Amino acid sequence: MIQNPILRGFCPDPSIIRVGEDYYIATSTFEWWPGIHLFHSKDLKNWEQIPSPIARRSQVDMIGNPTSGGIWAPCLSYSDGIYYIVFTDVKTKKGRFYNNHNYLIQSNAIDGEWSEPIYLNSTGFDPSLFHDTDGRKYLVNMRNGFKGILLQEYDTKKKTLVGEIKNIFKGTSYGYTEGPHLYHIGDWYYLMTAEGGTGYGHCVTVARSKDIWGPYEVDPSNPMLTSKEDDDSILKKCGHADFTDTGNGEWYMVHLCSRPREGTKDSLLGRETAIQKVEWTEDGWLRLNNQTGKADVEVAEPIGITSYPVPKRENRDDFDNNTLDIVYSSPRIPLGEKASLSERAGYLRLYGQESLNSLHSVSLLARRQTEYYAKAMTGLEFKPSHPEQVAGITYFYDALNHFIFGKSVDEEGREVLILLRNDTGVYEDLIEPLVLEEHNQLHLQVETDEYGAYAYFSYSYDGLSWFKITGEYSTKILTDEHCRGFTGAHFGIFCFDMTGLSLPADFDYFHYEE
Repeated sequence: MIQNPILRGFCPDPSIIRVGEDYYIATSTFEWWPGIHLFHSKDLKNWEQIPSPIARRSQVDMIGNPTSGGIWAPCLSYSDGIYYIVFTDVKTKKGRFYNNHNYLIQSNAIDGEWSEPIYLNSTGFDPSLFHDTDGRKYLVNMRNGFKGILLQEYDTKKKTLVGEIKNIFKGTSYGYTEGPHLYHIGDWYYLMTAEGGTGYGHCVTVARSKDIWGPYEVDPSNPMLTSKEDDDSILKKCGHADFTDTGNGEWYMVHLCSRPREGTKDSLLGRETAIQKVEWTEDGWLRLNNQTGKADVEVAEPIGITSYPVPKRENRDDFDNNTLDIVYSSPRIPLGEKASLSERAGYLRLYGQESLNSLHSVSLLARRQTEYYAKAMTGLEFKPSHPEQVAGITYFYDALNHFIFGKSVDEEGREVLILLRNDTGVYEDLIEPLVLEEHNQLHLQVETDEYGAYAYFSYSYDGLSWFKITGEYSTKILTDEHCRGFTGAHFGIFCFDMTGLSLPADFDYFHYEE
C-alpha cells in the first residue's frame, strides 16, 4: 500500500506528470530558495527529491518578498520532448491588486538546465499550461479577487500570450476558486479547481465542456474530494489537486493535505502532498476509487508496477561533500559565497549577514520538518566580539516567527548562550543569557515532544553530556494557523552579524532525525 502523505512536511500545491515510466511532482516553495521542489518516482509510492529547475537568481529573485510570498503553485507539464513549468512569483499579497507575476521556464531534460523565465501576466496566481491535442497551448490562472478562471492562448514561437482573454469559469458556491488544471480526455475538456480556501474548507471541484472556451457544466456530485473539520481522517485541508494515468488504465490524483496535531487545528508540518486512486464513471466524471469523497491514508499501489525504493538519507551531515545536500533551503536567495564547504574541510562556513527577521540577505540553511516527533543538532565554532553577532540553531517558520538558540557575547564581552522567541515579529528573551564555559566546539540541540506540542533546547561542550534549558516552549508559533502562512516548520543553522564585519561561523555537522 501507498502511505499518505507521500511528500511529508511542507510540500503543497502538487502538480504531477508521467513521462514514460517516470512520474514527477512539482510543489510550491514560497519564499524558500531554490524555488520549486521537484520529486521523481517510478511507482507512485517511493519519491526522491531531484534538483530544482530554479538554479539562478536571473530566473527568480525573491529578495524582499513577503513571508509566504514568492513561488506559488508551479505547474509541471510535458509536450513533444520539452518540459515546461509555469509558476507565480508573489511580490505583494495585500490590497486589491496583488503583484503576482506569472512566468514560464522550459528544458529538454527534467534534470538539465532550465531556461530564463518568460513573463506571461499578473492577472492572478496558480497558472497552468495546457497542451491540447491539436498542438495549441493555453494558459489558465485564477483571477485576482477569486473572480474566476482566465483562459488565454500561448504562442510558442512568439513566446507570449496571444488573443482573447476569457473568464471561462466563475466557480461554485464553495468560493475561493483557484488552482486550475485543464485536461482534454475523449470529447470533453475537464477543468479541475481548488475551492473553499486553503484551510479546513478546502476541496476539489470538477467541471467540463466540449469547447475549451466553455460553457463548463459543474459535476453534480462536487466536491469530488474534501475534508471537514469533524472528519475522522488525519488528512485535513484536502484540495488543490492534479491527476495522471499510469498507462495501464489506472488513474491517480495528487492533492494538498495537512496533518494538524491531534486534537488541535495546529499544522506544524505545513501543507503536504497525498495521493488517491481515482476512476471514471460511466457518464464521464472523475471519482475517488473509495467512493467516499474523503482522502485515504492508505492507497492501493498501481497494478503490475515494480516497487522502486529510494535510498534513505543519513541523519547526520558532516559537510564532507563538495556541494550541499538537496534537502537544504535558504530564504529568498541562494547563499552563494556566504556559504562555503571548501574553506575549512569537513565544515560548513556561514558568513554573517542580516538577522533572521530580515526579508533580504540572511545566512540561514534549513530543512523542513517532516514528522511531529523530531530532533536537530549541530556543532558550532564561533568567536563573536559584539552582541550583534550571533550564530547557532533555529527552529523556524518565517522571518516573523521562530526560535533562536545561539552563541553571542554580552556587554562585558563574555561568551553567552541565548534563547529568543520571535512571535509575530516581536522578540523575547526566554532565558537570561547563560555565560558559557571555555570550549572549542559548542553543540546545540532542539527537539520536540512525541506530539510536536513543545520544543526543548539543550547544549553540550563535548556532544556527549547535555545540559537542558529549563522550560518547554509551545510550537504553536510555528504553525500555519498562528503565522497565517503557507509553509511549515524548519530546523536550521544560521549566522548573523550586524556590525558589517561578516564574521563567519563554522558548523561541524547538522543532524536531523524523526
